[in-house]
Amino acid sequence: MTSAVRHPADPEDPAPAAPGGSGGTAPAAPGGSGAPAPVAAGSAAGGAGAGAGVREPLTLDDFARLARGQLPAATWDFIAGGAGRERTLAANEAVFGAVRLRPRALPGIEEPDTSVEVLGSRWPAPVGIAPVAYHGLAHPDGEPATAAAAGALGLPLVVSTFAGRSLEEVAHAASAPLWLQLYCFRDHETTLGLARRARDSGYQALVLTVDTPFTGRRLRDLRNGFAVPAHIIPANLTGTAAAGSATPGAHSRLAFDRRLDWSFVARLGAASGLPVLAKGVLTAPDAEAAVAAGVAGIVVSNHGGRQLDGAPATLEALPEVVSAVRGRCPVLLDGGVRTGADVLAALALGARAVLVGRPALYALAVGGAAGVRRMLTLLTEDFADTMVLTGHAATGTIGPDTLAPPHHAPPHHGPPHHGPPTAPRPAPHRDRSHG
Repeated sequence: MTSAVRHPADPEDPAPAAPGGSGGTAPAAPGGSGAPAPVAAGSAAGGAGAGAGVREPLTLDDFARLARGQLPAATWDFIAGGAGRERTLAANEAVFGAVRLRPRALPGIEEPDTSVEVLGSRWPAPVGIAPVAYHGLAHPDGEPATAAAAGALGLPLVVSTFAGRSLEEVAHAASAPLWLQLYCFRDHETTLGLARRARDSGYQALVLTVDTPFTGRRLRDLRNGFAVPAHIIPANLTGTAAAGSATPGAHSRLAFDRRLDWSFVARLGAASGLPVLAKGVLTAPDAEAAVAAGVAGIVVSNHGGRQLDGAPATLEALPEVVSAVRGRCPVLLDGGVRTGADVLAALALGARAVLVGRPALYALAVGGAAGVRRMLTLLTEDFADTMVLTGHAATGTIGPDTLAPPHHAPPHHGPPHHGPPTAPRPAPHRDRSHG
């Protein structure tokens, strides 16, 4: 039996200064040379100043709060923001917050087996890192630092098309499964070439984003006039695919192929020899179409609330997709996962594993690779504890009966199930610190 992922706090884990405070190490601008200096885990950061008494983060929300103090305001908004009024962004977390778990008395479990099998690989926990562009915005070490941190725990990383480091450099730093996320460019050979490079570098799967003919209307970025700093580039793109990429919204409307259909899944698989997952599926018809197209897996995702504002939260959409898939391929979920209970809720409703995006960048901003490793350790340990308290010795026993019956009917279709309660309608966005 594989034991739960448990790692003692590493001596290099960071204890950063309080956001905006003067104690501890001053944050460097993204891409600069001075990352927050790591200190011994459990020690206080700073002295008698604003950071006095602040210890290392204990939750993923702590990382978000601290990262906000480290990053320039426009960069924070680019990472944390969503589309439109950010209703879907808020709903992703709100729906998880409405879930109630059923505890078990005297479960008789010492250490649960937190492992899962995904596409032939055994992950120590059902957690990976979702694709997020330009890790160099958070820390000068960028994607290789994230890959090294995830690899130290045996957990996978999905590398973005818009990574700031080459696929080969990220692969060199990794020691756990790597997948490559792909957009389809108007020049299909650009996308197919990336897929072949991924195969040749040891990546194990491709993740085709299917909900983004162009990027959603993100008002924070428009108000800020956000542009990616000149020293951070899409390292794996050249020519027309890279031209104008400093302004992501405008670039997507020029560079992405809006005519893309499901036939591209087979073409991508044939060109690379790698399994292809579809990321961005929220409905039963799209799940059926994805399976018919031959996908190896589905990621239930609303792009972190960054695409269609008003789309359902991912946990709301999950039961409908799982019901439509009928076990023909694994279903993963991203969007709003912040606790071990969130991970367990997703598995209870049929997900094989979850991916976290923004928390990885927040942790990277706070403490580089050590910060990402600590964030993942906190999440996986919290998941292991939640398994014990709900009476599960292994992930395979987690099912709908782990959740308390909802107070309201789930908003989606399919057979009756113990789905998540309907989230209250969120108020207009008031700049939430956890994104």
